[in-house]
Amino acid sequence: DRVHHQEELEVEAGIYHAPGKVDVVGLGFITNMAEYMVAADVLVTKAGPGTIAEAAAVGLPVMLTSFLPGQEAGNINVVLDGGFGDHCEDPDCIADEVSCWLQDEQLMRVMSQQAREVGHPHAASDIVLEIGQATHDALKKNAMQEQIQSQQP
Repeated sequence: DRVHHQEELEVEAGIYHAPGKVDVVGLGFITNMAEYMVAADVLVTKAGPGTIAEAAAVGLPVMLTSFLPGQEAGNINVVLDGGFGDHCEDPDCIADEVSCWLQDEQLMRVMSQQAREVGHPHAASDIVLEIGQATHDALKKNAMQEQIQSQQP
């Protein structure tokens, strides 16, 4: 039929129509990533550890498109094993899969919840507190040792 033939011609010409209506906004470098992550439905990104951690902390499903070999390869498993995203390098497949996610509200809820379970939104603060406590304990121990040594003949 005519419609099928037109679709074949478009595929051959590199024209692609993903199912559903998806607004894609490419922003380049921004300094207020957290605000965008909270407002987004899905994050399409490379497998940077900080970006994955931030997305998980706010419950944002992630489509990973690439990784730096050796340095970021293991980060893909965090997302796959955590059940809050996928990895694909083919733009057409990325469009298909993300479109499917966005059309399935239950799947989006599950992926968002699984991201939150993996995420640690207060990790940086917890690390700072732990380092502060360890430093305090070390200073206290050093002060006690100095006091003991000063009392010895």
